[in-house]
Amino acid sequence: MTALHVVFRVADAEYALPAADVLLMESYTGATRVPGAIDYVAGLVQVRGRVIPVIDLRVRFGLAPAPTTLDSRIVVVELDGRAVGLLVESAREVVKLGPEQIQAPPRALLEGAGGFVKAVAHLGPRMLMVVDFGKVIGEEPVDVN
Repeated sequence: MTALHVVFRVADAEYALPAADVLLMESYTGATRVPGAIDYVAGLVQVRGRVIPVIDLRVRFGLAPAPTTLDSRIVVVELDGRAVGLLVESAREVVKLGPEQIQAPPRALLEGAGGFVKAVAHLGPRMLMVVDFGKVIGEEPVDVN
């Protein structure tokens, strides 16, 4: 069964999330910092009347933070009623991926990527890493409720 996925970029790699889990994508204009927050939490933003935490995926993936640009986006994802924004360098594409295009990641990737990547998808010459959203938000509390 083919499923839609939202594609986004962090550093030099492309990642994907099931479109069914993505509530919306918004331009990033900054976040309100939260004192004592985990380093990868960029802060809080208000999106359509809802206050949500924003995770900087560069920092979460162990990369140095980068300045935001006009292409920077927040991909708002909801899992089990918990909405979290993912700060990415760009997000403008939705693609169809069939099961034949998706495979388990190599063991070395699983061990070295903190469990953030749950699958690898081939889209023509492109390779997309399918993100495990639950692992990205982790066990640490990242929202204010």
